[in-house]
Amino acid sequence: MRLAEIPGLGADSAQQIVAEVGPQAATFPSPERMASWIGVCPGREESAAVSRSDASPTGNRPMRRILAQAANAAVKAKGCVFKRLYRLVPRLGHNKAIRAVAHRIARIVWKILHDAVRYEERAQRTNPAAAAKRASRLIAQLRHLGYDVRIILPDTATTA
Repeated sequence: MRLAEIPGLGADSAQQIVAEVGPQAATFPSPERMASWIGVCPGREESAAVSRSDASPTGNRPMRRILAQAANAAVKAKGCVFKRLYRLVPRLGHNKAIRAVAHRIARIVWKILHDAVRYEERAQRTNPAAAAKRASRLIAQLRHLGYDVRIILPDTATTA
C-alpha cells in the first residue's frame, strides 16, 4: 500500500485512512479541503485585524487521531523530513508542531491517493555555500583554541 511508505504510517493506519476518505480521495478537490475536513489545518478567525481565535476547526476526529499518531511517530524517525518541520516546537509548543506535521502528512496523503503517486523521501540536500561557511567557522574556532589546522581537500578527479 502506497500510504504505508509515509514515515509514521503503517498498514493499519493506511487502511483506516482509505476507509475514511476513499481510495482516490475523490470527495476532496484539493489537499487544503481534505485537511480542513480532517481538522488539521491552521485556523484563523480574524476581523478588522483583531485575531479572535487561532484554534483549528473541528473535523473528523478518527482521522485527526490517526494523523496525530503518525506525526508523533514520524518526528522520531531517523532521516525523516518531518523532523525539520518539528523544529517549530520552541516557537509553537509540542501540540501545535505535531498539528503542523499532521497537516503536512494529510496533504501528502491526498496527493498519493488523488494522483496515484508513490511517496519519495527527499533527504535534505547540503548547500555548498553553507557547508563552506560552516567549515571556515569551525576552522577559525580550532585555530582560536590553539590548534594548527591544515586543509587537505579530497581528490575528486581520481576514478576507480
